[in-house]
Amino acid sequence: MEKKSLKLNAVSQNDLQVMSAHLQDSITQIKNIAHLKKNRIFLIQFNRFMWEDIEKGVFRKNKRVLSVLKFENVINVYSKNLNQKNKERFLDFLAIESKFLSDKNYEIKLNFAGDILIKLNSEVIECFLEDISDPWETKNKPKHDLIND
Repeated sequence: MEKKSLKLNAVSQNDLQVMSAHLQDSITQIKNIAHLKKNRIFLIQFNRFMWEDIEKGVFRKNKRVLSVLKFENVINVYSKNLNQKNKERFLDFLAIESKFLSDKNYEIKLNFAGDILIKLNSEVIECFLEDISDPWETKNKPKHDLIND
């Protein structure tokens, strides 16, 4: 069977919304987050739930895959409620938000459960999402409480 892996490129705020949808319910650990200041690159490796696969039919199995999210031309990175010393802590990804600022840069917010936020300031939107492993089956499908969402 031919392996189909996700490979996306974002250059606009609308593109980031598409990436956000593909990353919803992904998990990562703090040790899998890196800001390469000199190179102006920000990276996160996720354990991504493959929503695009499960939506193809009711008989599809739940799958996850390792994916890397990469931002280029990053000026600064800030975090809120993130203890960077606890490298093994798991983070549950919620969404990407972005806005164009008056200084002609972009503010990109990576929102995680527990009111954890990573904020990037970037000159342009230049982002890549790529699967880097073979998918594997998982028993659990993320559930959303519609009352509290």
